Formats: sequence, structure tokens, C-alpha cells
Amino acid sequence: MIIYFTGTGNSRYAAELLAADTGDELKGINTQIKHGETGNFQSEKPYVFVCPTHGWRIPRIFEDWIQKSRFGGSRMAYFILTCGTEVGDAVRYVRKLCREKNFDFMGLKEVVMPENYVCMFPVPDDIEAKRIRDKAEPVLHSAARAMRKNDPIPCKPVSRLDRVYSRLVNPVFRHALITSRPFWVTEDCISCGRCEKVCPVNGIRMEGGYPVWTGPCVHCQACICGCPRQAIEYGMASEGKSRYLCPHYEGGQQKKNRSLREKQNGGEPHS
Repeated sequence: MIIYFTGTGNSRYAAELLAADTGDELKGINTQIKHGETGNFQSEKPYVFVCPTHGWRIPRIFEDWIQKSRFGGSRMAYFILTCGTEVGDAVRYVRKLCREKNFDFMGLKEVVMPENYVCMFPVPDDIEAKRIRDKAEPVLHSAARAMRKNDPIPCKPVSRLDRVYSRLVNPVFRHALITSRPFWVTEDCISCGRCEKVCPVNGIRMEGGYPVWTGPCVHCQACICGCPRQAIEYGMASEGKSRYLCPHYEGGQQKKNRSLREKQNGGEPHS
């Protein structure tokens, strides 16, 4: 069973590709987290947890949700972490989680996907984002092959700097920088309420037709990147930057069909 949490779609994309390769059941749990619900699962196949990397660890809300949920059947657990550059020493904390949940840790795979952290970094344009996703796909296919055989996935070596990022920088980053206070909305807001709907921690509410950030916040970027009018800003850090939302994964045959449609329409994507 493949279980994923996502902010802007990178981890959903990875989970969809893995599900297509393995034939495993796919479960997105953003709604469960938003509603304060835990899971009760039964699977004879290994559990595969897919999520973004938050400050060189798995997201705290995803870790807490796993802690509180029940998983029957298989005790094997794989972890797939999407990231903009690297995952640091996230494996240390994943191993600890597996021990606490009585999982057999089967490996952690780092998958570099397009940067989405608009609050701090620039994000790639559509062409560069597609190039990064295309480069990530063989990594995911390789992981899926191991999963089909119930083989372990080797973890990359952890450097001294990785340990500093995950053990020392992460707590400072989480407590000092992860805040919703700088979010604001421009006059381009159309009061659609999408930001309130997609916030996994219910940190946004609509007041007078406009969003207000009341906290808590995990900086998942779902609101700022998901706004259809790009009307959400984070202080001045996001001004002038592109936004990023990952499309759904398309398998080989779907890509061929799309390419054929585009050729039939003179090279233009069919809407």
C-alpha cells in the first residue's frame, strides 16, 4: 500500500508513478490530517510512505499521523522522500519511527523534484520543472522494482553536514522560521477559498471573503502555490517569483496518447 502526504503535488506524482509500476493501492492522506483523523490499514504488501522533505526530515505532521495510525498485515516499510536538493540525515529519524511502530525498515529513497519552497527559494519554470521530473522518474522506477521483489533499497551515505542539517538546523528552522505571519493576499484575490480548503492544518479561514492566516502552519506551500490567481505572497520573499504545482503522473501510454493529440492539433496541447 502506498500512502502519501503532499503540499504542491511532487509527492503525489511520485506515489502515482510507484502505484502504476507496482500495482499497489494508493492512499492520499491530506484530508485525514486536515480532519484530525488517523488511519487503520490492512495490507499484505509492504507499506510505502511518500512525502516531501521538510527541513531535512519527514514532515512532523506526517510523522505524527503515522505514529497515531494502525497498520496491519505486512511489517515492511519503505520511505520515499521528495526534495529540492537533499534529505540530509532524514533516515535517522525514519529508522527511529520504524522501531517505534514495529516496522521492518526497507530503505529510504531520496528523489529530487522541482523546488516548490516559494517562501525562500525561486522555483523553476515549466520546462526546467519537466526536465527535473523526467530525471526523477528512473529513480522511482528503480525503487518500484525493489518494492515488487520486497528487496531493501540501499540508503545513500550520510555526511557530517547532513547530520548538522537534520539534527541541529531543523529544530531552529522549524521553531524560528516556520510561521504563517508573513502571508498576505493581494487585490488579485477572487475569494475562491481554495487556500482555506487545501491547508492541511486548518491554519487559514475566510473573513469577509478574504483569507486570514491564523496558524498553525507547516510551510507546505499548498496555499501560495495553489492560488489560481497567484494572489498570495509571503512577505516580500515571494514577490516576483513563479509558483509551482506538480501535474499528475502520466504513464508511458498516457504520454504517447498526449503526444499524438498534440501532433494532431498542430503541436498545441489539447485542452
